[in-house]
Amino acid sequence: MEGNGTKSMKRTILHDLYEKQKQSPYYDNLCRPVTDLLPWIATGIRGVTSNPAIFDKAISSSNAYNEQFRELVKSGKDVENAYWELVVKDIQDACKLLEPIYNEKVGEDGFVSVQVSPRLADDTRGTIEQAKWLHKKVACPNVYIKIPATEESLPSIKEVISQGISVNVTLIFCLSRYEAAIDAYLDGLEASSMADLSMVQSAAAFYISRVDAVIDKKLTEIGTVEALGLRGKAAISQAVLAYQIYQKKFSGLRWERLEKRGAKKQRLMWASTNVKNPTYPDTLYVASLIGPDTISTIPPEPALNAFMDHGTVSRTLDAEVSEAQRIYKALEKLGIDWNGVGSQLEIEVLDSFTKCFDSALQCLQKKATSSEFITV
Repeated sequence: MEGNGTKSMKRTILHDLYEKQKQSPYYDNLCRPVTDLLPWIATGIRGVTSNPAIFDKAISSSNAYNEQFRELVKSGKDVENAYWELVVKDIQDACKLLEPIYNEKVGEDGFVSVQVSPRLADDTRGTIEQAKWLHKKVACPNVYIKIPATEESLPSIKEVISQGISVNVTLIFCLSRYEAAIDAYLDGLEASSMADLSMVQSAAAFYISRVDAVIDKKLTEIGTVEALGLRGKAAISQAVLAYQIYQKKFSGLRWERLEKRGAKKQRLMWASTNVKNPTYPDTLYVASLIGPDTISTIPPEPALNAFMDHGTVSRTLDAEVSEAQRIYKALEKLGIDWNGVGSQLEIEVLDSFTKCFDSALQCLQKKATSSEFITV
């Protein structure tokens, strides 16, 4: 953010994203000091997302958590409970920083996401209980409780939504699971005893670059001219079709009945927007999915800095729907099993998050058993 000209340009493009195209840029990172978010908020960031990998990196690569962790250990907290205390503090502090954005348009933006333990992905009841605990513990109106869209967690999402807890449904990799995530939200709203549903919010995090990483590998193995020509096109095409589903599901009689009770649409959120293939443009997954009523979660490196440096703002999300449909069907004809890809990625990412969660706990355990650390 050096130089006044650069700073002005960086402010403009993220504000344009929201003001001209009604897409909200969210910062996909969180660490201490949380006040480091302030310059990003000034440039137009409207929310923050976190996950076990982000907290593993934050805790293991910084001494900023030591003082609080030391006090937690001295007070008798075990390592896992101490971990959650560290996480909750960061989430609360970030929520406070983003509260003005949350308040300016009655909860449209300004959300901070915190994910339930990845160990609970196949535990419906455990997910419900931890979501309720996190919601109560954070105690901020602008917190999203992040719950994965696994088959076992879909009933959890319905239950948590019905109790008035805002949810970021995460780890969505295919269209069928996206529809199921929407239905879980709608089912939860319908099951709620609240007369006014306006304070219940939700987003559905549809993953992008990881989809291309898997499908590109399959297309390379197929090796035909047609297959090779479709590399780098699968994820965006599927996301374009997801937006069509979003528009369809949040219209019609069922939705109108809920809207009369104050319900708000579950916003479609793009996740995993860093390119995995270095030959692709570094702004590919941000610039290609710009459209209204959506959220783009963008990691600072390289995607966000790249977009602020040389990105362009124009409505691209529904500019070529028929082409997206053609590519989606062409990939099916080549033998790409979209649901199979989704299942593979769900397993891989959950495994990765579980390892990160365990890594953070191991780091804290090592500190907790260090006599030098405790006696400081």
